[in-house]
Formats: sequence, C-alpha cells, structure tokens
Amino acid sequence: MIKRDIATWTRWLHIYLSMFSFASLLFFAVTGITLNHPYWFVGKSKSQNVTSQLNAQWVRGTDTLSINKLAIVEHLRKVYNIKAPVASFTSDESQCTATFKGPGYSADVFIERETGNYDLTIVAPGSIAIFNDLHKARDTKPTWALVIDISAILMILVSITGFVMIFYLKKKRVSGLLLFVAGALTAVILYYAFA
Repeated sequence: MIKRDIATWTRWLHIYLSMFSFASLLFFAVTGITLNHPYWFVGKSKSQNVTSQLNAQWVRGTDTLSINKLAIVEHLRKVYNIKAPVASFTSDESQCTATFKGPGYSADVFIERETGNYDLTIVAPGSIAIFNDLHKARDTKPTWALVIDISAILMILVSITGFVMIFYLKKKRVSGLLLFVAGALTAVILYYAFA
C-alpha cells in the first residue's frame, strides 16, 4: 500500500512539476546553447550615438555634491526613453559619467561639467542578448535571481521524481538504471577528456 502510494505520488509530482516547469526548463536549455555559441545567433544590434547638451547648471558647481543627478537621469530617461536602472553615476572636477544597465541593454553618457555637453551611447544587441542576460541574471533586478533559483529547484525535483519512478517500473528498471550509470559515466569521461 505504501509502495503504491509512493509510486502514485511520485508519478503525479513528476507529471505536474514537469508541465509547470516546462517553459523555464526549455528557456534555460535554449539559452544554454545561445550562450555556448554566441556567433550562431547574432541578432540585429541597435546602437545610437548622440551628442547634445543639457542644462549646465545641473553639473556646474564647486564640488561634485552640487551635481543634480536626479535631474540629469530623468532628462535622459525622458528624451531617450531609457528604462534601464542606473548602474553607476560618477563625477570628478571636469566630467560626469552615468551608466544604465538592463538585460540586453546599456546606455553610457559622458557629460562635460563646464558646458553641459554630453555624448550618449545606447546599445541594444537584440532579443538573444536579452535572453542570455536573463539566463545569467546579469543586469536584472534581485528578484530575478529568485526566479532562477525556483526554476533550478523545480528541475531538481523533476529529475529526482523521474529517477524514483524507474524503481516502480519492473520491466524497465534494469535498463533504466544502466542508462543512468552510462549517462553519468559519459559525463565524467567527457569532463576529463575535454574540459
């Protein structure tokens, strides 16, 4: 009775966890390939270079504390539709530098403090770059790392429930376990041969 209940629950968990996590499993499998072979999937990269001027009063002053960072960032967001978060904002006596980063997106601006003149470069390499950055949680919000962790836990549970199920399939148990051992040994051999 207990053995049958375990088999039923394992099969139920395996089926429904597999279906629930299918999209994330497929996403991480595909992006694993796109990360491993970036030149196979070169998308259309969009870049924009702009030279312009902002209100010089925002960057002038006797010290770097007088720089109106909020006004500068909001101006750039409004004019160039920048949605990525500010990754850094630095300044010295002659120049300010701001960097916006998001998955598959970057914008860098260099501002002359004396005049307010700036050079802005926006790079958006395309959807493959976005997916690759999401795979690695690069330039994402901290909560995205939690999504990756949950996806990994689901994949672990799917793997374990699939492995447990083989013990309840009498006709396939030996061949299934032999395939498991062969797969594990192959992975170890490939690691030592090619890594």
